[in-house]
This record gives sequence, C-alpha cells and structure tokens, in this order.
Amino acid sequence: MTVTTVIAIIFMLGGAFFLTVSCVGLIRLPDFYNRNHAVGKSETLGIILMLLGLIIYNGWALTSFKLLIILLFTGIANPTATHAVLLAAFWSGLQPWTRKGKPDGKSNGGDNIPPQRVQNAEEQKGESEVKNLDIAD
Repeated sequence: MTVTTVIAIIFMLGGAFFLTVSCVGLIRLPDFYNRNHAVGKSETLGIILMLLGLIIYNGWALTSFKLLIILLFTGIANPTATHAVLLAAFWSGLQPWTRKGKPDGKSNGGDNIPPQRVQNAEEQKGESEVKNLDIAD
C-alpha cells in the first residue's frame, strides 16, 4: 500500500463518516428545518471528501478530471438547493419546531411568519370587515 492509497482511504472513510452522520441526522432530528440543515451540510462535506479520495486514488487521469467536475458541481449545487428548499418552506409558512417551556418556545408562532404573509393577512382581514359591514346594512 502506497502513501497515496492510504491518504485516499482516509478521505473516503471521512466521507463515509459524514454521509452516515447525515443519515442519522435525517432520522433523529425533529423537524424539516433541522433535518434539511443536517443533511445539507454533512452530505455536501461527505460527498466532497469521498470524491477527493477517489481523485487521489485514481491519480492524474481523465477519470480524475471528471470527478473534479462532479466535485465542483456538487459543491455549488447542493448548498444552493438546500437553501432554496428551506427558503421555500419558510415562505410557505412552515413553522420551525420549538421545545415547549423554553424561551424561544413561548411565542405563539406568529413571530416567524414572513412580513409579506402578515401584510396579506392584514389586508384580507380588512376586506372581510368591509364585507361584513356591507352584509349588515
């Protein structure tokens, strides 16, 4: 076994560790935001370490160049997709999990609603009051 093989194995084992941690986080964490955060961060690092190990193992070859392109694409696309999915969940009104009895769990959950949704809700509330006045007359 050469030194490059040992280094490649260390990188691949590190990648396998982080991929395993992301699977455990996906199962153990309580809500969508926590799960997505754990998977997004550790899966990206695990894939990058795994691909670096494969690049080191293959040496300077066409396969290594292809793996490098995959590594760059994964390093850009995975965090971007994770952010987009979390932002879409937040703007659709999905509330984060809070532990009851803790300081951040005391709010009624309305503090986390995006400003645009609050404004739309206030406009709709005002419109319904006007409609009720019209019906009462």
